[in-house]
Amino acid sequence: MRFITVIILYITLYSIASGQFEMSLTGLEPFKSGELLKYSIRYGPIHGGEAYIELKLVKHKNNPLYNAKMLAKTVGIAEKLFKVREHYESYFHPKTCMPVKSIRDVREGNYRAHDEAVFNLEDSTLYSLKSDSSIKVPPEILDMVTALYFIRSLDYQELNPGDTINLVTFFDNDIFPFPLRYRGKEVLKTKFGKIQCLRFDPVVETGRIFESEDDMIIWLSDDKNLIPVKARFDLIVGSIKCDLIEFSGLKYPLITVEE
Repeated sequence: MRFITVIILYITLYSIASGQFEMSLTGLEPFKSGELLKYSIRYGPIHGGEAYIELKLVKHKNNPLYNAKMLAKTVGIAEKLFKVREHYESYFHPKTCMPVKSIRDVREGNYRAHDEAVFNLEDSTLYSLKSDSSIKVPPEILDMVTALYFIRSLDYQELNPGDTINLVTFFDNDIFPFPLRYRGKEVLKTKFGKIQCLRFDPVVETGRIFESEDDMIIWLSDDKNLIPVKARFDLIVGSIKCDLIEFSGLKYPLITVEE
């Protein structure tokens, strides 16, 4: 099971939670062009994959946009058993984090999938290459890559444990909700030292691949960067962990907690 694939499986599960949090952007970008994050993916004791997320400021049709690329791949024994390459890419506005274009290119064994979506925020539509049609979408629609940067850009000053952030995402030619329940602050041990994090539990539907609503956890660093430090997926068939192992180009120093 791959990190990106697990996130996709989650996004396709629908759930609604109480205690809504009114979303607002801080106006202060917690990232900059050149940021690179690398993650190790483990299935139980097995190191089965790696994921990379890279951000660059580019010109797209003469407009300055962020271009975020996300690549997940199998390594080691997992690579020999079932080779996977999953590439996701997004162009989005620097100030609003709203998407302009997204690309999905997947190779899993003999399976291939490619799709592109062009977002028109003015009339709340997007064009999907897969269906070769225009689709009506909510005005706050995000693709799965842009959602990560949008979450990092939110103002969490008034967020209380139990509050839920509800996002709406577009994936595989369909619209899915993406609710995140805030659990509070926790300190994690990492290869970089102890890092204080904000813990979010995406509200998942039980009975398919998850046993309880709290079987998926994401930790963001509780500093100006708000980078994903760790993710854990407790599935019916086992546990998957995704840990930050390398980073470069952060806008601010990564803050660690003193021993």
